[in-house]
Amino acid sequence: MTSSDAIVIGGGHNGLVCAALLARAGRKVTVLEAGSETGGAARSEEFSPGFRVSSIAHVLNRLHPDVVASLDLEKHGLQTLVGGGMPSVALSEKGEPLTLRGAYGEVLVGASASEQAAWQELRAQLFRYAGILKPMLSRRPPDLNGMALGETLALGQVALALKRLGKEDMRDFLRVILMNVADLLDEQLEDDRLKGLLAFDATLGSHLGPRSPTSLLGLYYRLAGEAGGLPGAQMMPKGGMGSVVAAIGSAAGAAGVSIRADTVVDKILVENGRAVGVELAGGEQLRAATIVSAINPATTFLDLVGPRELDTGFVRKVSHIRMKGDAAKLHLALDRPPEFLGVDAAGHRGRLVIAPSPNHVERAFNPSKYGEFSPEPVMEITLPSLADSSLAPDGACVLSAVVQYAPYALREGWTKGKPKFQKAILAQLEKFAPGIGKTIRHAELLTPADIEARYRMPGGHWHHGELQADQMLMSRPVFGADGYDTPIAGLYLCGAGSHPGGGVSGAPGLNAARRIIAMKG
Repeated sequence: MTSSDAIVIGGGHNGLVCAALLARAGRKVTVLEAGSETGGAARSEEFSPGFRVSSIAHVLNRLHPDVVASLDLEKHGLQTLVGGGMPSVALSEKGEPLTLRGAYGEVLVGASASEQAAWQELRAQLFRYAGILKPMLSRRPPDLNGMALGETLALGQVALALKRLGKEDMRDFLRVILMNVADLLDEQLEDDRLKGLLAFDATLGSHLGPRSPTSLLGLYYRLAGEAGGLPGAQMMPKGGMGSVVAAIGSAAGAAGVSIRADTVVDKILVENGRAVGVELAGGEQLRAATIVSAINPATTFLDLVGPRELDTGFVRKVSHIRMKGDAAKLHLALDRPPEFLGVDAAGHRGRLVIAPSPNHVERAFNPSKYGEFSPEPVMEITLPSLADSSLAPDGACVLSAVVQYAPYALREGWTKGKPKFQKAILAQLEKFAPGIGKTIRHAELLTPADIEARYRMPGGHWHHGELQADQMLMSRPVFGADGYDTPIAGLYLCGAGSHPGGGVSGAPGLNAARRIIAMKG
């Protein structure tokens, strides 16, 4: 039996951020990673000989600036190839794409003058309203049962920001905050290409369609993030998303963190209501005063702690966290770079979105409600090897796409459904990049079931739980475990299932470390 000051379960980016910050605060920290390498769903992997790709996340758009600064990530090798200018291209079968350039559409190209003016007005409004929520997403959610002075001040800052909007904006903010994104877009925009892109971004990674209540929150969540100091900006890291994890891992190592890969935690040891250590799959026990779980909250409480140590009502709430994924990931090894209709060289280095209209996104969503995949899926595509030639052999190209909708519990089962869904995806790609099918050397499709198995993500959901109004802020993951604390003394959460949610931000790990240090946990 060995001991540390703190044990972090899970070597994804949030676990590594938390471990590194605790170590910098003077703790002796051990990270236990079940896989053969750290990084979780943010690592880069070879999926075909000579072809490497970011496993799930493939665009960096919300890495918290405090994480970058406090861990000196640039010093540890973090490089971004495309900064705030990485474009978003709304593809069109007619070969007339629309492009958002700069930090989420500072410049709109391909639309009418009137639509450009309407977009600039809506964009400013969206960023103003996202700015109201931003302080709530970048710190521990307030404890409504006993708020400390800092939490009271944080709520006061939100109230002050609301007041500064002015009466008209404040009234409109309260009107639209829980609105569906399609209705807001229909109010203010005309171009289906632009509306389709925004509807896609609002619902990406969620079991929602553009006309689902509260779907606008997804867009605010996206715009509340930042990269390179620019709200809404997008970056493509050199070497793929794995380079972000490598930089965080390097910072953790420099701080003295011990990382053990291929180490499966079988149980969190609880004595007299306090977490005192872990037991590994082989029976070895490790002791620590602080245990931090960066893995799924349901796995943490129901499997590692066990229902016997928890209140029945708490167990019931955890058991009902919605976490069935709706997104798949496609990797293609191509003989040569594809040519998407009407897209220039700069656009091919950006993110290419197939979501022709909000109605198309809604139609793509509808089958998933009944356990069926979308026959005409929507997707976000990147061609990372165009910016980083090390990811593919000379002349060849990597295509990476996040595809919706692919329900975790497919009615016919993914064994039968996977080849059919892949055929539907490739048919959709062919419409927008004619001839792409003839250039495919190898295709890898990861369904939510595959994501669950490969990355130990229950439900195959990269947020570790739906990011919807009833599972955000003080309700994330559930009441009683909403501020990184848990009902078990000495046990904390720091993964994507915690506030503020998923995406490669490092915010849950950052906020959890700050909480643990403040609690002297």
